[in-house]
Amino acid sequence: MAADVVLYRTPWCGFCVRAAELLGKKGVPFKEVDVSDDMGRRRWLAQVTGQRTVPQIFINDRPIGGCTELFRLERAGTLDGMLAEGGAGGAPE
Repeated sequence: MAADVVLYRTPWCGFCVRAAELLGKKGVPFKEVDVSDDMGRRRWLAQVTGQRTVPQIFINDRPIGGCTELFRLERAGTLDGMLAEGGAGGAPE
C-alpha cells in the first residue's frame, strides 16, 4: 500500500509545481489541495507546520515541510521508503 500524500498548494507557486512534479515522477498518487482562497485551512497549516508558506506536504498525516524538505529527503534516499509506507489518511483536504 502506498503512503497517503497531500500537497497543500496555490496555483501560481513555482515551488508547488516542482514538488508536484517530483511526486508525479515518483509515481505516487497524491492529493493536491488549493489553499489560495481558504484562510481557515491556511491558519490550520500554520498551526500544524509552523510555516505560512506553500507548498506544505504531508506523508501519512505527518508534515514533512515544503519543496526544499521534499528534495532533501529525495537526495538523502529516504523519500522512497516514506512513500512506500501505507497510511491511514487523516489530514484535512
